[in-house]
Amino acid sequence: MKTRTESRPQILTIVGARPQFVKAAPVSQALARCGVDEVLLHTGQHYDDRLSAIFFRELGLATPKYSLNIGSGSHARQTGRMMEAIEEVVGELAPARILVYGDTNSTLAGAMVAAKAHIPVDHVEAGLRSFNRRMPEEVNRVVTDHLSDLRFAPTSTAVENLSNEGICGPQVILSGDVMYDATLATREKAFEQSVILETLGLTEKAYVLATVHRSENTEDPARMKAIFDGLVEISADLPVVLPLHPRTRSILEASGQGQPRGANLLVLEPIGYHDINCLEASAALIATDSGGMQKEAFFHRVPCVTLRPETEWTELIELDWNILANPSTDDIAEVIRSRLGHEGREGSPYGNGAASEIIAESVHAVLMA
Repeated sequence: MKTRTESRPQILTIVGARPQFVKAAPVSQALARCGVDEVLLHTGQHYDDRLSAIFFRELGLATPKYSLNIGSGSHARQTGRMMEAIEEVVGELAPARILVYGDTNSTLAGAMVAAKAHIPVDHVEAGLRSFNRRMPEEVNRVVTDHLSDLRFAPTSTAVENLSNEGICGPQVILSGDVMYDATLATREKAFEQSVILETLGLTEKAYVLATVHRSENTEDPARMKAIFDGLVEISADLPVVLPLHPRTRSILEASGQGQPRGANLLVLEPIGYHDINCLEASAALIATDSGGMQKEAFFHRVPCVTLRPETEWTELIELDWNILANPSTDDIAEVIRSRLGHEGREGSPYGNGAASEIIAESVHAVLMA
């Protein structure tokens, strides 16, 4: 490994998927305000311009110094290729610390390389648990937490989860949620710049927004059919907007099902951050298997149906803004209908919008120690 010659220690931030771009943007800005020298690496896990470059542009995230262009593949192949490429970057850059986000294969690959290179790794969104080890994301987040040095927990429940696994003390920091920071920072701009409601002919609070991409849904034909049948049924009552992930679209085509069709089912290509923010805030309800969108629904105070039998964001269930719908057993259309017009209780489980500052100041402190 090369000897560092820079006057200031650098941190290497690793991202690779759309939710990580959203999380990294406010943290990168806060790190810059603290005077931290950050280098950005994009693994290319999400490589389509509509899932990647547009988010960098709209969020004001710097162009990555390193773009690995790994692309898709099996979990083992994708993670292995990422580790090999990240290791080369680490050998060249010799960063003082490595910063990772969330629970993707990019997260795991970065944490594994950092641990083997004896470089401290800091994990944003630590302590989340669905307690379902069949989810690849659950394995990624558990392993990353146990390899990390600083663990930034978004909620008190996440802190408790870490404590139950023997991880506690000053290396666990209750930061709040950086996606809340991002929503607060961009919500007004989203409505100023987005024209998607007018383009699609939508009326505020008179449509459902849906997304489906998790492997446990898309790789199970029965579950996927149950979800799309439910959305098609709901579209007979009010429009359903469905931005379709390229992976989901490919699976549908390969299975012979083709694109789902309904009376008012609007199937879209992936859309940018401002457009999705505008659609979320204006929807009557959000139906999704995305972790991040569950929270964004709550930030906008829109009821959510999570198309999974469990969630790592249990606070949303407790506040009654979110309800689970298991595609294997539940009538998806019936669950969605039951939640239209529903309002949960008020609460602030994700902090006050200062998570990015807490993270940046903590990283700066350990770099300068």
